[in-house]
Amino acid sequence: MTSLPAAQNGATDDQNASPQDGGAAAGGFDADHDHIHTQIHAHDETQGETQGETQGETQGDEVSSDDTDTAAGASPAARETVPVDLVLVARDGVADYAAGLPAPERGWIAANGFTGRLGQRLAMPAEGGRIGRMLIGWGTAAERRRVRFALGQVAAAAPPGLYRLAAPLPPREAEEAALGWLLSRYRYTRFKGGDTGADGDDEAEAQAELMVPEGVDGERLGIIAEGALIARDLINEPANHMGPARLEEAARHLAEQHTAAFEVTAGDALIERNFPLIHAVGRASAQAPRLVDMTWGDPAHPAVTLVGKGITFDTGGLDLKPAAAMKLMKKDMGGAAITLGLAHMVMALELPVRLRVLLPIAENAVSGASFRPGDVLSARNGRTVEVNNTDAEGRLVLADALALAAEAEPELIVDFATLTGAARVALGPEVVPFFTDDEPLAAGIAEAGARVADPVWRLPLWPGYEADIEPAIADLDNAPAGGMAGSITAALFLRRFVGTVPWLHFDCYAWSPKTRPGRPMGGECQAARAVLALLEERYPPR
Repeated sequence: MTSLPAAQNGATDDQNASPQDGGAAAGGFDADHDHIHTQIHAHDETQGETQGETQGETQGDEVSSDDTDTAAGASPAARETVPVDLVLVARDGVADYAAGLPAPERGWIAANGFTGRLGQRLAMPAEGGRIGRMLIGWGTAAERRRVRFALGQVAAAAPPGLYRLAAPLPPREAEEAALGWLLSRYRYTRFKGGDTGADGDDEAEAQAELMVPEGVDGERLGIIAEGALIARDLINEPANHMGPARLEEAARHLAEQHTAAFEVTAGDALIERNFPLIHAVGRASAQAPRLVDMTWGDPAHPAVTLVGKGITFDTGGLDLKPAAAMKLMKKDMGGAAITLGLAHMVMALELPVRLRVLLPIAENAVSGASFRPGDVLSARNGRTVEVNNTDAEGRLVLADALALAAEAEPELIVDFATLTGAARVALGPEVVPFFTDDEPLAAGIAEAGARVADPVWRLPLWPGYEADIEPAIADLDNAPAGGMAGSITAALFLRRFVGTVPWLHFDCYAWSPKTRPGRPMGGECQAARAVLALLEERYPPR
């Protein structure tokens, strides 16, 4: 059994974002991960005799909160050794499925109003008061196109016990179903006490477990889920527990787990080693800013560098955010969290790459040492930057890290950042915009995201906006006036620091504003699985 570890539309970095739509991130990390309750049951035997067949096509529609079990029946005992079959029944397959059943079972289905609505559940009783099998509404093809991880709705509500899909799904759909099951079981309960799920209580002991579906690599899927949950934990952690030192500790823990080399440059050493923008952004905080530099893998393998924005809390600096826009700023280290989650996937799956992880970490605080609007700062690559808004700090810390990444000329640089509210206005919280001027890379990541249900969408590095980031008194402007095309101008700014190295930039939200199948409300690991799929295709595991 694979048991996962507890694992505004403006130019500035989310400066005008609402509590639901804007912002940048901080997060949390529990080295023991004992508050994550997610399991998939690995089994060597085949699916066995099925008690029904999938009626209809594939994945689904948004599931409403009232899609509860249509029958009150006995639950399978916790850790039940006999698996309960999950029978996926589409709306147009209910009549045909029922026609093949004994009259009492047909009557049970009719009496409980089972229509095959997506996410609907009906426990079919068996002898001894146990559940014989469970019918799962699989909706229509149109409904299934509207939601990812439809089976996750079942995992979140199913009684404790062991479950299996009654009939095989196509491999891609089976993997999505199993991953949705795993991701839906996540709960962040570190600060919950009493009977609320913390400290190894009954909730942690009794879970709904799923046997690995036919055609799915359970070990690989467990590693992917681990990475996603590491990122969620980090993002969900309150900022008073997740300052720069704590985020460094999380990265160090991951490096130790995978025997990666680990180096940190902190405080005034940033000036000495030529990371002036990271230092400027973080110097007002009681905790020193820092740059984490982690390397792993054979130096002879292709070099891939991941960069993650690590602003552990963003007040906006002297251009102070209003209270509503500051509410979610614990998640402004979401880029770093996603980077660490992806790094775990790459290292645990032993991809044949020379991996480097760079995390510029700082708190954008307010004090007498704060950098100011109107300051002109020098970057690592020698470019000067006029600060027109201190709330556009994310691109400053990324600039130094990207410049360092480019110096080594890797085959690929990928950065993740909770960078702009403009990205949320353009694409909402579910779809992550990406930027690159490499056409094969753009096509590859778009295809990979679609294939693994990790949606990304390309936005242009529009050359007509280049002049907007070029002020009168410096090389670059960190916050162009006007507040339009904010995600594009931020990406254009970052491109000035990567040279000619192939580069992907993701402007992530890193947060689920409401619970959906496979995505509980809270921190979210976005675009990492898409990048992993791209890397696996380019550098297949050996």
